[in-house]
Amino acid sequence: MDARQTGRRPRLAVWKFASCDGCQLTLLDCEDELLSIAAELEIAYFLEASSAPGPGPYDLSLVEGSITTPEDAERIRHVRRVSRRLVTIGACATAGGIQALRDFADVREFTSVVYARPEYIATLERSTPISANVPVDFELRGCPIDKRQLLEVITAFLADRRPVVPRHSVCVECKARGNVCVLVAHGTPCLGPVTQAGCGALCPAYNRGCYGCFGPAETTNSRALNAKLRALGMSDPDLVRVYRTFNATEEPFRRASEEAEGDA
Repeated sequence: MDARQTGRRPRLAVWKFASCDGCQLTLLDCEDELLSIAAELEIAYFLEASSAPGPGPYDLSLVEGSITTPEDAERIRHVRRVSRRLVTIGACATAGGIQALRDFADVREFTSVVYARPEYIATLERSTPISANVPVDFELRGCPIDKRQLLEVITAFLADRRPVVPRHSVCVECKARGNVCVLVAHGTPCLGPVTQAGCGALCPAYNRGCYGCFGPAETTNSRALNAKLRALGMSDPDLVRVYRTFNATEEPFRRASEEAEGDA
């Protein structure tokens, strides 16, 4: 039953899978806003913040991290069962994260090189986003996620509406901020034209190219961008590298890197 129908505060849970904890820390960094959230939600399970977890079920679960082990795959199914709404937060949870670089290689070869006893290592061949394993109600991108967008997601849940998160490119944010285009004006390699907004155009504001932290925008033209980057002197191996970071397995970025790899 919906929490609002019973007169109780909705119950929030925050879960960690394979990740660096940065997106959970974004919630803790909300500070003053977190006090307001706590007044509207019962934070029932959040091991990053409390060692006293409360039992489910939960009205809203925020999930950070990708699925990389058989145990993860089983645990996320449990999280889905005890969650009325499940929102994934961050590039690891929405795209597999930096650890999804394993998808382009042989994991068994890695473990044989890194570990003295690889037979004791239980890992999956791929690092998959949460949505590849269970149904997800909303995906919030970023590495890490943006504080304002996180608050919007939680507020939207409380208001029983869909979150309003931009799907356009970082270039729009650059224009709104009054940034000079680092790609056009300075010849700085930048993924802003193909990357979803959300960071406030942070890197271009400091004369650095966008790294694609928020994944691909709703519409992308990576072929045109790649042609421009090649004209600036970027090699095909470097093109592969810039797309294979936090969101390497998101289809537009994967396709762009594989096309560059094929041309190399």
